[in-house]
Amino acid sequence: MASFALLRCGAIALALAAPALARPAPDSFSGLAARLSPAVVNISTSQKIEREDVNEMPQFPPGSPYEEMFKDYYDQQRDSQVTSLGSGFVIDPQGLIVTNNHVIEGADEITVNFPDGLSLKADIVGKDEKTDLAVLRVKSATPLPAVSFGDSDKALVGDWVMAIGNPFGLGGTVTAGIISARNRDIAAGPYDDFIQTDAAINRGNSGGPLFDMDGNVIGVNSAIISPSGGSIGIGFAIPSSIVRHTVDQLIQYGETRRGWIGVRIQAVTPELAEGLGLDKARGALVAEVTPGGPAEKAGIKAQDVILKFDGKDVRDSRALPRAIADSEIGKTASVEVWRDRQSVTLNVTLERLEDFEKSGAAPEAPTPEPTPPAEVEAGAARIDALGMTVAELTDALRERFSIGADVQGVVITEISQDSPAGAAAAEGRIRVGDVIVEVGQQEVATAQAVADKVGEAVNARNRVVLFLLNRGGDLSFAAIRLGD
Repeated sequence: MASFALLRCGAIALALAAPALARPAPDSFSGLAARLSPAVVNISTSQKIEREDVNEMPQFPPGSPYEEMFKDYYDQQRDSQVTSLGSGFVIDPQGLIVTNNHVIEGADEITVNFPDGLSLKADIVGKDEKTDLAVLRVKSATPLPAVSFGDSDKALVGDWVMAIGNPFGLGGTVTAGIISARNRDIAAGPYDDFIQTDAAINRGNSGGPLFDMDGNVIGVNSAIISPSGGSIGIGFAIPSSIVRHTVDQLIQYGETRRGWIGVRIQAVTPELAEGLGLDKARGALVAEVTPGGPAEKAGIKAQDVILKFDGKDVRDSRALPRAIADSEIGKTASVEVWRDRQSVTLNVTLERLEDFEKSGAAPEAPTPEPTPPAEVEAGAARIDALGMTVAELTDALRERFSIGADVQGVVITEISQDSPAGAAAAEGRIRVGDVIVEVGQQEVATAQAVADKVGEAVNARNRVVLFLLNRGGDLSFAAIRLGD
């Protein structure tokens, strides 16, 4: 079976009352291609790499004629040049160009080549790793052909699109297809919201534009899924709704300025929604609140589910980071949360994400490796309704599971495979070594307290039990469905 790889190429609303009218397939793309191609450029980069695997130059007597000859040879071997090719497009006749960050990353020299043969050296205006975008500037004696951004939010699955780029260094190439899907998360970054298209995108297309049929840029081609490195009809473009905001900041400040409120969130699953008393899985569950951050100051707590941010519904946990990041720093936004089975509205004043990251206030905690099951012993309890064993924390258990001295709760020491807990463990929601901090939104300090809380849920005929877990220093919620 071929192994598929995600390569950096080099929910639809049903309006029953007024269905969207699809455009017919165009007779030809030639008019669009002729009009737009002059603004799509080839980006060539070079990077000097100092090799460490080259042997030292032989020693010659002073003044030897061989000394200079061998010196030139060894210098060339030690300092090699790495070149790469990508695509980009002009957004301002004065010389502003958009491309992918990975196209120009680490480059010592960037050259922009235009379809008419013009070549210009480029400087980096700004770049952003989180969205994989960069803005370049070239100086031209005459205005350059440019293209405009469109509204990617209006693009529908099935709409025709056209890509122009520089696949495999061949030069300007036009491909066409449709939008295959929206809102794709391909684990490329924290703000993933890709447009998927079957328009052929290959290595070298990175940074090139995806056009709608009006000739507006609705995406920046960035990645493909492929078993061979070539197009199989699954390509991904960063939507213009993200590109425009990021590019505007890079042009204005040379860097991004994203909003931040200081929460760590997780997805609301149907089981979690049931355990929290929500009507359905929606919003973003707050697993942890940064001490001293805007969210804590606003009164947001762990276990809150953020349903609305700044007056807009939070569709899922992926939508919230984008909404916060796009918000103005210093703005006070309303936040509607679900707490104790009712809605509560709070006001949070946004701070800057980059300032928090530079402060180094959020080091990543190591994640402990799973360990073999433990025997039930003193200070432990077997919870048959879930199929797991828990124990009170001792020095030996802290050392065994790499649990910090400041962590309080009850550790999971065994999980039976064919059990409700085993099913949750198979999905990665819980595992041996996790510390149970709360059960049913109540703190627990003893193994018996955990067993009692689960027993109460069973007696109340609840279908799920909600746990707050500490794993490697990170808090997260897990809902385990009880057996029949």
